[in-house]
Amino acid sequence: MFRGHFRHTIDPKGRVSIPSRFRELLAGHGEDLVIVPYGGGIEVHPLHLWQVLEDKVNQLPLFDPDRRKVTYQYLSRGLDVKIDQQGRIQVPQEYRERAALHKDVWIIGLGNRFEVWDAERWAHVDREDSGPLDDVFTRLAAKGV
Repeated sequence: MFRGHFRHTIDPKGRVSIPSRFRELLAGHGEDLVIVPYGGGIEVHPLHLWQVLEDKVNQLPLFDPDRRKVTYQYLSRGLDVKIDQQGRIQVPQEYRERAALHKDVWIIGLGNRFEVWDAERWAHVDREDSGPLDDVFTRLAAKGV
C-alpha cells in the first residue's frame, strides 16, 4: 500500500523521483507503471493493478455508455512508463501541462496507487478539503467501512 505525502521536484525534462518507500513496494512487481492525468494531478498505477481495472471495464457490454465514457476519457489517456536507474519516471510535457506540474510537487500515497500534484495546486486542494471528517466517517460506516 502506498502511504504518506512526500515533497519532491520535477526537473525541466519532466522527470520526478519516486519515493524510495514506493519503489520498494513496486520492486516485487517490476518497474512498469501507468500514468494518467486526472483530477488535477497525475495518477500513477502499478501496471498489474491498471490491467485489473482495464479488465473490469472491458467486461462491461461494448455499447454501455459508462464503459465508453471511461474508456475514452480515462483509460485511453493511460501511458506506460518505467522507473529509471535513478528511481525516476518521465512525465510527458502534455501531462505536465494538464496537471500544472512546474517544479515543486507532492507525491501522495493513496493505497493501491499514488498521485503527483503541483505543490501550489495541492495546497489549495488540501485547504479546501481540510474540514472535519465526522460526516464522511458516518457515511462510510453506513456503507460498511
